[in-house]
Amino acid sequence: MSHDLWRFAALMRIAHHIPGRVRLKLGDGADAAAVAGVSSFTRSAVNVRGIRSVKVNPLARSCVVEYDPDQIPPSVWQDIADGRRSAQADRLLQALAEG
Repeated sequence: MSHDLWRFAALMRIAHHIPGRVRLKLGDGADAAAVAGVSSFTRSAVNVRGIRSVKVNPLARSCVVEYDPDQIPPSVWQDIADGRRSAQADRLLQALAEG
C-alpha cells in the first residue's frame, strides 16, 4: 500500500508550507484516479499521529494538512514531494497506508 502512496505522492507538489501547515496540490499530470486518491489520503491522514486535520478542495485539486511539527518534521513533506525515500518519509507514508 505504501508503494501506491509513493505513486500518488509523485503527482503532488507543495504549493505553500509553514511548519504545522502544508498545502499540497495535484500536478497537471494527475488523472481522475489521482483525484480519487485524495479521498483515500484524507481518510488515512486523520488517523495518523501528528496530523491534526486535512481539508480538501476538489475544485482547486489541493488539500491543506495541519500537523504537529514536533511529531512530523517539516522536511518530510518536501522529501515526499521530491520522491526522496527518507526514513521519516517512509514512516509517514507507512502510517498513512495503515490509517
